[in-house]
Amino acid sequence: MHLQHLFLSVIAVAALVLSACSGGPDDPSGGSAGFTLQRVFSGLPAFSSPVAMFQAPRDSRRWFVVEQGGQVRVFANSPAVAATTVFVDIADRVNFGGERGLLGMAIHPDFPADPRVFLFYSLLNTLTSRLSEFITRDGGLTLDPASERVILTIVNPEANHHGGGIAFGPDGFLYAGIGDGGGSNDQHGTIGNAQSLTTLHGKMVRIDVNGTSGAFLYRIPAGNPFAVNALCGVNGTGTQNCPEIFAFGLRNPWRWSFDRLTEQLWVADVGQDAIEEVNRLALNGNYGWRCFEGTRDTGLACGSRPNRLAPVAQYGRDVGTSITGGYVYRGAAIPNLAGRYVFGDFISGRIFDISESTQPTLTITNGRASGLSISSFAQANDGELYVVDYGGEIYRISP
Repeated sequence: MHLQHLFLSVIAVAALVLSACSGGPDDPSGGSAGFTLQRVFSGLPAFSSPVAMFQAPRDSRRWFVVEQGGQVRVFANSPAVAATTVFVDIADRVNFGGERGLLGMAIHPDFPADPRVFLFYSLLNTLTSRLSEFITRDGGLTLDPASERVILTIVNPEANHHGGGIAFGPDGFLYAGIGDGGGSNDQHGTIGNAQSLTTLHGKMVRIDVNGTSGAFLYRIPAGNPFAVNALCGVNGTGTQNCPEIFAFGLRNPWRWSFDRLTEQLWVADVGQDAIEEVNRLALNGNYGWRCFEGTRDTGLACGSRPNRLAPVAQYGRDVGTSITGGYVYRGAAIPNLAGRYVFGDFISGRIFDISESTQPTLTITNGRASGLSISSFAQANDGELYVVDYGGEIYRISP
C-alpha cells in the first residue's frame, strides 16, 4: 500500500449490507453476486492494527490474527469466543509505523508435525525486511520467539513498498511478495528495481524451505527462471539474475492468494497515483511496473523488457486508491459467488468480485461500499471468506 495511504485510522462502519449488482462475468460495476457483511467474533476485544488472518492447514479449531505491531494472536473458532491468547510476540524487534511492521505469516503445510511458522517483518531501527523461521515447542500452542532463524534479508532503500505477504503454494514452496523498495516512480537504478532481475525488490519470490544451500536455509526450486545462479538472500541483491525470482514487474503486492481449486496465483498490486490493478501471475511473467501502471504507459525507462503482461482488472482513483487482494470464492454458502475473485480497497472501503475467467483488461467503475478499512481478507478451511478491518474487527462474507 502507499505510504500516504496505508493504515489511516479512519473507521466509519456503515453500509454493512452490500447491494447486489446486475451483470455478467465481466460486469464493470465490480460485482454481480449479492452478499452481506456480518460482524463475527464480536465478543473479542478489538485487535490492534490487524493485517492478516489465517487458519492452520487441516485445523479449523482456531484463527490466527497478525497484528502489525509485532504480535500474532490466536482464538477459538467459536461465535461465543471472548478472549485471545498470544501465539508469538516479536514486538521488541519490529519496526512498526507506516507500511512497516509484522506484515505476513505462513504456517508450514505439515504444522505442527513440522513445527515451523514463517514471519515477514520490518527489523527495528533499520529499513531491512526479514523472512524468518520460528518453531513451536508446545505442540502448536505458541511459537518460541527465541527460536528465530533468518531465511532471507532484504535491505530496502525507502520506508515503504516492502510487500510482506507470504504463503505456501500448492507446490509446497514458500512464496513472498516483495515491493519495489519505495519512493515514487521506482527511481532505483537506470530501469527501476521492479524491472531489474538482480534484486528481489518488485518481485514474487519462490523458495524451497525444506532444504538448504550451503549456509542458506533454503534452496531454489528447479523450475525458477534463474535457478542456477548465486543466491540473493544476504541483502536481496546479487551480481546475477536472482534465482529466487518467480515473477517480476510488481510495485507493491498487497495481499495475494492461490485459488484452491485451479491453483492460479492472484495478486493485487497497489498503484502509484492513477490505477490499482489485479494480476494473475505466471512463472517468469513481467507485470509491467515501472513501465506501466495498470495499462497506463508511464514513459519511464525500462530497458529491453517489453514483454509485459496486462492486468486482468484495474480501477482508477474515482473508485479507490489502495487495493487489497483477496481470494477466489470456493465456499458453499453463496453459490452465485463461486469462482469469483473477491477483493477490496483499503481507502474507499469498496469490495469487488470478478469472474475467474475475466480477460485482460477489465476496467472496474464501481463496487460495494463497506465503510471498512480493508487491510486483508481471510479464507477459512471450508472456503468461506472473511474481511479484516484495520480498526480491529472481523466480518464474514455471508448470503
